[in-house]
Amino acid sequence: MNFEAGTQADPVPARPRPTWREPWLNYILPVQRLRYAFAWLLALTLVAALPAQEVLERLGERLNFRVAGGALSVRLSGSLELEGYAVSEPVADLVSGDEERFFNPRFTLYLDAQAGARGYLFAQVRLDRGFDAYTEGGGAEIRFDEYALRLELSQPGTGRLFMQAGKFATVVGNWTKRHTAWENPFITAPLPYDNLTAVWDAAPAPDVDVLLAWAHVQPVGNAAAVLSDKHLRLPIVWGPAYGQGVALAGRWGRLDYAGEIKATNLSARPERWNQGFGGVERPTVSARVGWRPSPAWNLGFSCSRGEYLDRSPHSRFPAGIDRHDYRQTVIAHDLSYAWRKSQLWAEIYAARFAMPGVADLDTVAGYIEAKYRFTPRFSAAVRWNQQFFGRVTNSAGESVRWGRQTWRLDVAPTWRFTTQTQIKLQYSLRHEAPARASLTEQFAVQLNVRF
Repeated sequence: MNFEAGTQADPVPARPRPTWREPWLNYILPVQRLRYAFAWLLALTLVAALPAQEVLERLGERLNFRVAGGALSVRLSGSLELEGYAVSEPVADLVSGDEERFFNPRFTLYLDAQAGARGYLFAQVRLDRGFDAYTEGGGAEIRFDEYALRLELSQPGTGRLFMQAGKFATVVGNWTKRHTAWENPFITAPLPYDNLTAVWDAAPAPDVDVLLAWAHVQPVGNAAAVLSDKHLRLPIVWGPAYGQGVALAGRWGRLDYAGEIKATNLSARPERWNQGFGGVERPTVSARVGWRPSPAWNLGFSCSRGEYLDRSPHSRFPAGIDRHDYRQTVIAHDLSYAWRKSQLWAEIYAARFAMPGVADLDTVAGYIEAKYRFTPRFSAAVRWNQQFFGRVTNSAGESVRWGRQTWRLDVAPTWRFTTQTQIKLQYSLRHEAPARASLTEQFAVQLNVRF
């Protein structure tokens, strides 16, 4: 792997990328991509033509059964997502590729098993072209994204205490509790979970100037340059941060608490989530404490610390430094509120990537989103995202930010045909500075069927 590729002003792309300056209507009616429009029309026709509600309810009943004389209750459920994206140009998030419009199907199967009063087993299997919506993701693959055994340790009258082991989403923050397609009011993740920074896990930056080139700040990279190294860069938290480990969680009165020890850190890419504990890197420790002052409110505080470099051999460490010194520290606050037809969520993350011999790289990212249910079938959500980067000193003695200051506005209406089928639209407007294109747009549509 050529780690120096990002030091060039504009890495040579695989092929030229056209500049998109078409009217907004072409996001919705991409005439030159009629196969996508036809696929969506066919999917919606099938949903409308079939007695979907009755069929899916019968299927759900047949997948819920008991074995071992009723001692073990097993439920299978699933979700099909058909997503379409239209992007004006690649930006530093986890949804993009080498095409302006692309289709992203996904099928998920869930297993929930209850053994007695204290044992619980869950698993999640996905069939898609990769965890994130990339056009260059290749062929279909099957993955176990989650599998864990949970045991209740508490006794009656002592509060609730659980322990689980396996591969599961992080306890940090509140978005992971509603990150599935059916629960998430949006199609994409909030900015702290998918905005890629200049930090690589394959190699540490040797100096500040290389770091700024990887961030596309100095020089300012164009769309092709941003796309060329996205497979190397890390966000603060990579989606739900599935990873192998053990966790302890419980509730006492109005307090919720959870802690976990995992083999990979919050920013680890999906390819590393199957890695177990080993001697190459030290475990990542994360925790969250929540307080419920009333049934409508939930306030939380989270923290995490772990190594962010991958397990490949690294030979570019400064003298006296090893891989254990490249650590990511995260402090986060979250809140949620629900009242009648309104819901509100917010999170703010403060993260530091320690890069010995270069700088301590600080960034703050957060979002606030609101959802309102106008009717039992129709709801809409709006989300404001923003990320700030700290300053570093380059070789010329200038104090510059080590990343692109970013804000993004997301708007997403949802229409539920039945209790098992829904369609979501999302429009996103994004601003980055410095950047050659100050405003970029993205349109997405998602048809979701669950059983």
